[in-house]
This record gives sequence, structure tokens and C-alpha cells, in this order.
Amino acid sequence: MSTSASLSFARDIRPMFTSMDVDHMKKAMDLSDRASVFQHAEAIYESVSSGSMPPPSSGEPRWTPDMCAKLRKWQEEGGQP
Repeated sequence: MSTSASLSFARDIRPMFTSMDVDHMKKAMDLSDRASVFQHAEAIYESVSSGSMPPPSSGEPRWTPDMCAKLRKWQEEGGQP
């Protein structure tokens, strides 16, 4: 992960959410929408960094430490589109 360039939702964050993630979470938040993800970024970060999401039964891969760090950095940078 590059530490010098600003991260963007469209280029860096949205691709980390699978279609299963988006579909599964649509009643709670829209993982395909920048504003929704930014609003819920802290809860998302806690869930993916602790390994509680995605749930093991989903068959989806866990987020790597680099993916978690990317979400956190994007949040800290102000959640650019």
C-alpha cells in the first residue's frame, strides 16, 4: 500500500467489498456507497480487523492487515470519493 498518495473510495476501498458483502449488509448499510461506508467506517474497521466479518460461514476471505490499514487510512484522510 502506498503511503504517499491519497486513497479514494472508488479506486481503493470499494473493490475490497465483494458483491456478497454488499448484498449481505444492504439492510444495515450500503457498502457500495461512499457516504454510507464513511459513516460506518469505524464499525466496519472493528468488524474486519477483529476477524468477526466476514463470518467464517460465508466462505468469503478475511481482510488482510493491509486491507484493514487501507480502510483506516482512507477514513483518516477524510473518505475521499
